[in-house]
Amino acid sequence: MEFPILKALAFAAALLAVAPISSAIASDLPVAAPQAEGLSATKLDAMSAAIKAGQFQQITSVLIARRGRLVFEAYYDEGGAEARRNTRSVTKTITAMLAGAAIARGALPSVDAPIKAYLKDRPPAANPDPRKDKVTVEDLLTMSSIAECADDNQYSRGNEERMYLIEDWVGFYLDLPVRGFPEWMPKPEASPYGRSFSYCTAGVVTLGQVVQNAVKKPLPVFADEVLFKPLGIEAPKWQMSPLGLAMGGGGLGLRSRDLLKLGQVYANGGQWEGKQVLPAEFVKASVTPHANASENTDYGYLVWLQTLPGSVGKTHKTWMMSGSGGNKVVIAPDLDLVAVITTTNFGVRQPHAISEKLLAEHILAAVEK
Repeated sequence: MEFPILKALAFAAALLAVAPISSAIASDLPVAAPQAEGLSATKLDAMSAAIKAGQFQQITSVLIARRGRLVFEAYYDEGGAEARRNTRSVTKTITAMLAGAAIARGALPSVDAPIKAYLKDRPPAANPDPRKDKVTVEDLLTMSSIAECADDNQYSRGNEERMYLIEDWVGFYLDLPVRGFPEWMPKPEASPYGRSFSYCTAGVVTLGQVVQNAVKKPLPVFADEVLFKPLGIEAPKWQMSPLGLAMGGGGLGLRSRDLLKLGQVYANGGQWEGKQVLPAEFVKASVTPHANASENTDYGYLVWLQTLPGSVGKTHKTWMMSGSGGNKVVIAPDLDLVAVITTTNFGVRQPHAISEKLLAEHILAAVEK
């Protein structure tokens, strides 16, 4: 027999006891007190109180690592440490990692490889154009292919919501027409880094198919083999397309600690526990600007490159895995800091701004030395 009141009280008590990090929870991660790694425990406690007071809407977990050690871990929902959290487009960066792993193993020759060579035995695509035949892995990694595809434009033929209405998601991308550049829109050659950014989930779904075909095994199997098992990541929860392709564009369910590990791999230049999991050269290229996403934000290989304020008068360049609702895995390389924020702020106005406020005013601001 269950007692709802007692259950609610137990849950409330769990929320209050967030400062200590359980050794059982964090057994696979080095742990340190915040003060030992130069963070203010007082400021982190204030952050936790603000989250519980609802100042950041529906934050479900916050984890922080400094210099490779877990210094803060708190959960604000009933899911706790073992919940597989749907962090939406954070998955895209993982697909980029798998492309890097495929290149490291020679399954893909380089980011310059045309994707057409790995998408054979498909029906002829609509809107044929020789420029579409030249689309490369790097074009998909940088959200800058020639396809007319823009998730933030409801009128775009490539808007992801249209993709979900049909069965063949890769075919959806391949059928898209070439996008136009009217006089008031800069062409790629006139854009920063020589690329015209357009956020396109369908392109990343297609990249997942390219990687799968190149390595000749299902994407989840390859991910387990080259990335998840080396990091001790267990039971990832993939979402699948109607035709059975693992969704490389979003929705992968991972624990918050799994996300922290993935961020730490980038912070470590592709290494985990002294072993090279991803090529250092690929990680370096991933966090190098290749396209300009907005006025203050560049884009690497499915990674957002954004400058955030920290302590008074300071700013920090960050590498960010980002998903709708304000879900974030953030690496601040100058601080040797990795932070994870998971949320369910999917119906909330400006959820990314909410998470970035939490990052700037509480997490980065907590770094004292």
